[in-house]
Amino acid sequence: MIDVGLVGFGFAGRVFHAPVISAVPGLKLRGIVQRSGDDAGKLYPDARVVKSISELLAIDEIKVVVIATPNTSHYPLAKECLLAGRNVVVDKPFTPTYAEAAELVGLAKDRGLLLTVYQNLRFNGDFRTIRQLVESGQFGRIALYEAHFDRYRLQLRPGAWREQVDAGSGVFFDLGVHLIDQAMVLFGTPEAVTADIRIEREGAQVDDAFDVVLQYPKTRALLRASMIALAPDLRFIVRGERAAFVKYGIDPQEEALKRGEVPRDDAWGREEREKWGALYTPQGSAAATERIPTLPGDYRLFYANVRDALLKKAKIDVTHEQMLTVMKALELALSSSRRRCTVNWS
Repeated sequence: MIDVGLVGFGFAGRVFHAPVISAVPGLKLRGIVQRSGDDAGKLYPDARVVKSISELLAIDEIKVVVIATPNTSHYPLAKECLLAGRNVVVDKPFTPTYAEAAELVGLAKDRGLLLTVYQNLRFNGDFRTIRQLVESGQFGRIALYEAHFDRYRLQLRPGAWREQVDAGSGVFFDLGVHLIDQAMVLFGTPEAVTADIRIEREGAQVDDAFDVVLQYPKTRALLRASMIALAPDLRFIVRGERAAFVKYGIDPQEEALKRGEVPRDDAWGREEREKWGALYTPQGSAAATERIPTLPGDYRLFYANVRDALLKKAKIDVTHEQMLTVMKALELALSSSRRRCTVNWS
């Protein structure tokens, strides 16, 4: 049994980490840092609830610490945990800057500790399905990969730290980091980045929309997000020489976790049939259409991999190289948007 400490019991800690950790065999949620409120103790009575990171690190049994706090605190908290000899999982984005990320990776390597980033959307059912289709070669050469995070929410949330002017705030660091990671899982490091990161809603203080193009020799990955998207929820388009795939609708796991549901069995993360994506293949002058069952989404797979990596039974899925590559892409995209130009990777 591997004892886990969770730092932060806001939205991320309460919804995306605690219930998933508690559902993975071999992991035990031993301690939780919650600075205000008492719901952590009510929901997880077997965990010790403390008010500070120093109190959590004083619990000797804890072997891995999960950082689920606002982005600006990721670097100092992760560094403190690594210096205390703990393995660390950091919620995305890793840190606000590449330099901070590289320092943490170097520290983890020097001390022989596990350090990874919670890229849970790799384990969304829609992306798992697309990854399987891409790796099967069914598309042939892919000309366009398009991924969206579109919402319709005109109202602002003034009290939310993600909408306040600070390092790592805004929709791009919140959602763009997921889309970039997914694209790089499929296609690797791009040759260049072109980005338009902007504010669309009246009164917004930080970015709430973006268009980012990752340029590969014969492929373009178009990554988009907007808060002014009153239309059916398009998520993915993949266009290849031999097939195309279109997917609408969001993975059901987030809404289930918001409702307080906990992953317990194989029924978790299964999508309704009417939301399955459509695969198009050439048939004469037209196209044949086939509904492709969406693979079950399962965030437990991330933490099961962390468990197995700590037990030396598997390699970590989200590697140091991938973490730093995503951070570099974020910074190049910001530079591209600011300078209104395409930025070469090298």
